[in-house]
Amino acid sequence: MQPIHLKTLQDLEFSTVLDQIAARCNTELGKAAALEIKPFEDRRELLDVLGQTSEYVASFSNENRIPNHGFDAIAKELQLLAIENTTLEVSGFRKIAALCTTLSLHKKFFKKFKEYYPLLLTYSEKFEENKSIPEEIGHVIDKFGEIKDSASPELKHVRQQMNGVRGKINQSFGMAMQRYQSSDFLDEIRESVVENRRVLAVKAMHRRKVKGTVMGSSKTGSIVYIIPEATLTYTRELNNLEYDEKEEIQRILHELTDYIRPSAVILAGYQDYLTHIDITAAKAKYASEIEGVLPKINTEKKLELRDAYHPLLYLSNKLKNEKTWPQTIQLHPENRIIVISGPNAGGKSITLKTIGLLQLMLQSGLLIPVHERSSVCLFDRVLTDIGDNQSIENHLSTYSYRLKNMNAFLKKCNERTLFLIDEFGTGSDPELGGALAEAFLEVFYERGAFGVITTHYANLKALANELPGATNANMRFNAKTLEPTFQLVLGEAGSSFTFEVAQKNGIPYNLINKAKKKIDRGKVRFDATIAKLQKERSKMAQTGTRLQEEEEKVRGEAERLEKLNTKIKAKLENYQELYDHNQRMIQLGNKVNSAAERYFLDHKKRPLISELLRIVETENSKRKKTTAKQAKAKQSQQKQVAQELEKKMVQVRQDKKVERKKAEKAEKNKPRPVFKIGDRVRMFDGKAVGSIDTLEKGKAVVNYGVFTTNVSVDQLELVEARK
Repeated sequence: MQPIHLKTLQDLEFSTVLDQIAARCNTELGKAAALEIKPFEDRRELLDVLGQTSEYVASFSNENRIPNHGFDAIAKELQLLAIENTTLEVSGFRKIAALCTTLSLHKKFFKKFKEYYPLLLTYSEKFEENKSIPEEIGHVIDKFGEIKDSASPELKHVRQQMNGVRGKINQSFGMAMQRYQSSDFLDEIRESVVENRRVLAVKAMHRRKVKGTVMGSSKTGSIVYIIPEATLTYTRELNNLEYDEKEEIQRILHELTDYIRPSAVILAGYQDYLTHIDITAAKAKYASEIEGVLPKINTEKKLELRDAYHPLLYLSNKLKNEKTWPQTIQLHPENRIIVISGPNAGGKSITLKTIGLLQLMLQSGLLIPVHERSSVCLFDRVLTDIGDNQSIENHLSTYSYRLKNMNAFLKKCNERTLFLIDEFGTGSDPELGGALAEAFLEVFYERGAFGVITTHYANLKALANELPGATNANMRFNAKTLEPTFQLVLGEAGSSFTFEVAQKNGIPYNLINKAKKKIDRGKVRFDATIAKLQKERSKMAQTGTRLQEEEEKVRGEAERLEKLNTKIKAKLENYQELYDHNQRMIQLGNKVNSAAERYFLDHKKRPLISELLRIVETENSKRKKTTAKQAKAKQSQQKQVAQELEKKMVQVRQDKKVERKKAEKAEKNKPRPVFKIGDRVRMFDGKAVGSIDTLEKGKAVVNYGVFTTNVSVDQLELVEARK
């Protein structure tokens, strides 16, 4: 792969993406390195970096989070190590120790979880671990940044002497203060501190009576601050010891510096490693925010971006809580060039920039916001011509500049090139500019280049329709509202909706009609035809969406019914097994009951035992050998099914009871029939049907043929009325 031209990076706002990544770095070196990210020239290195970023993103969703990688830069320390006879400061040693410790922690972590982070492990193994440096530093410097007493025997001895002298200083000062206090030479405050030294607060009138060195006086002059003579002697001794301590510490640090100096290259590698990890972590954070993934990288010269988002637009709309429209686009040998047309402000340029920026991001080791099933290839060159590039300094017009740019395209364009051109051919006479643009497009096509252009020129739309490896596309536009939908549609050219938009914006119709007469009638018809096709496509898209929604509903209902059917079948099988089991238990109980009756009659134990043994052996022969675990599981299942069935039975009984009560209530509230002589009736608690012979005072004589009976009419129900 060839280096990507700076102009391409500027046109596609790649620097803005780098700014956003740098803002997510934890270290200053990481931020600086993030701003220097460029597309990779080596394919193998690119795939490794992409894989590492993808692994880091995965760490956000599992329990094995990658350890902290924060560190303080050691650039100053590395410069000093490169100079002979220099000594590092304590802070520098602490930074170096922390750097070594962090690297060791990372190597240990990635080795432990090598299944999760194979590429990060491979990268960490490039750096040899050095445990001796932090150990040596730890022998000299404690966790608070102080030099340890055990750093050397001389230092330990000096500090012991210093502690002894400090004790003598305090003792001598205390004795002097006690003596002069008893003599009433001291002020009420008794002592103070001057230049970090304890001094006696002596009354001015008694200053000559106190032996020592005057260190100053109060503002009023009533108090003189004096160091007692004995204390002063011990203080001078302490100063000498402090100097010895300082010299010994300097010697120890110098010796430690010389020990570390040969490992300067290793330490620089550690810093590079953690800087790389910082950038990788920032890339991973950015990918999480834009929902970036690692698509499939193919070698088939195929670019298939599904549900692709422009990352800058996506983040901006995300902050505003606005929707961002994704685009789906394909470039392959049978469809290498796409000509996008349609009205202004419809999303043509942003679609163009989305394709280019995502390609740059991927070739720079960044994950991109596309569907995970997207597939991309790598290009040697990405050429862009986007925006108004009029140069005042060079006295070049927009068109002149674009011609110069096209000339550069002609020199570089080949089958491994992706070109992106916005408003192809604009800036000159439409007829002449369109013709020249058509000639350029034919050359790009003949060289096998891949590309996407946006245009309003009808001849370019027609050319795309004629070339077998090219296709038209348009940004969908609502013909009724004249509002863009920001959706790319492949396969047909788009109308500019010039006159329609003009009419919507209040331009008088007679003026629009006059304009139509001034241009080629064929162009108007061509544009109108395209507009009509777009309207039809919009209707078809709406119908397709509606049918798809209905299909999804039907599919969902079918899945629900399938699940319900499966569940019902499983329950029926369980109930059948329970029923069979209960029937078998009943049969077994009958056999045992028969044996018990025989024993009750004859009291013979031997036949009883023989019969019971035969029953047990017969049943055991039917059993399958199972483990205790399996038997327990089956028993638990049977118990669960029985409980479930019992619950359902209880519910059924309650429902029947409620229905019965409702039926009785309805029967009670049912209007009583008016009986007549000759009606066929039946008593509520009987089955025989008879006919009424006589009716008198709520009593009826019912004739059953063989006999008659006298009953109350309240006890009768009508079977058949007399005809």
